[in-house]
Amino acid sequence: MKIIIVGPAHPYRGGIAAFTDRLATEFVAENDDVELYTFTLQYPSFLFPGKTQYSDAPAPEKIKIFRKINSVNPFTWIKTAKEIRMKNPDIVIFAYWMSFFAPCYAKMSKIIKKNKHTRCIGLVHNMMPHEKSVLDILFSPRFVKSMDAYVALSKSVLHDISKLDKKDKPKLFSPHPLYDHYGDKEDKLMAMSSLYLDTNYNYLLFFGLIREYKGLDLLLKAMADERIDNYPLKLVVAGEFYDKKEPYLQMIDKLDIKDKIIICDKYIPDEEVKNFFNLADMVVQPYKSATQSGVTQVAYHFEKPMLVTDVGGLREIVPDGKVGYVVEPTPVKIADAICDFYDNDREDFFENNIIEEKKKYEWSKMTGTIMKLYKDISK
Repeated sequence: MKIIIVGPAHPYRGGIAAFTDRLATEFVAENDDVELYTFTLQYPSFLFPGKTQYSDAPAPEKIKIFRKINSVNPFTWIKTAKEIRMKNPDIVIFAYWMSFFAPCYAKMSKIIKKNKHTRCIGLVHNMMPHEKSVLDILFSPRFVKSMDAYVALSKSVLHDISKLDKKDKPKLFSPHPLYDHYGDKEDKLMAMSSLYLDTNYNYLLFFGLIREYKGLDLLLKAMADERIDNYPLKLVVAGEFYDKKEPYLQMIDKLDIKDKIIICDKYIPDEEVKNFFNLADMVVQPYKSATQSGVTQVAYHFEKPMLVTDVGGLREIVPDGKVGYVVEPTPVKIADAICDFYDNDREDFFENNIIEEKKKYEWSKMTGTIMKLYKDISK
């Protein structure tokens, strides 16, 4: 198959770029001819609160990546779409996660499909973003209308697509595969040593970009629960603050938990990710809203138990009581789960179940879903 993927890719950083690169690598392993088309400008600076949009990691091997698309310059959309159309691919996959990109993707799809051969499939991470705006109402339907079929990474996203899809086009749910490119599972003590952490403590991990909807405030309040004092326990917060950092620091002081919290305030480069996951007893995602999360798939790769809140599609990926906990998004319920984990020595039980459960999230299942959709829309 000739496959082109449009979306974030190297040298951009972040979960969706990592997903695109890894998906392309899987298609190559299956002997498909794959190319990536990504951005010369992904976000205008006013839409990006982080320090940089770019990764220092090397480009993925054996993948052809073309930087052609300026997200705010329609002339580049047209030029790039014509270039893709001339290549006559069987499938063009559009990696979609926010309505800002809907006009670009819709215009490109319309031009590409004039070759009467190519099928356009939307690979939808989020249909409606966590922080909604008027653009979602105006632009999201344009993207949905322009696709021939859709893959959703959670059932909640599939539901959101269905509400916008007036023609009931083919759509399938395929869960987010494992992020298995960050290195191998290693000894906890080795990981602690690599990060210069005290080996006399146990560690929980909150990982990823810090935004209000991710609920770090709920976890900080849970860490202030007096029952947590019964354990030699610290919370590692590893990620760049996309919200203001000061309110969180003020909360830590007010709750008097400074000695329980370690903050690594930066974007964690690929080569360092393994150290943070390997040191953790459990990965905590106290989200207030969610669709799915790439962090769970990193945790699965490193065979780490998870504590997630019962929002969006997180319950679909983390079976409660089997590989971790699914709780209400409140500090008390989060603290209850942490106490149960240590009081009842759940770690080995959860890890043994994770070894089996993670088999559901192989990349071949994602490529297989895309191929099934392609066959459905090519009849």
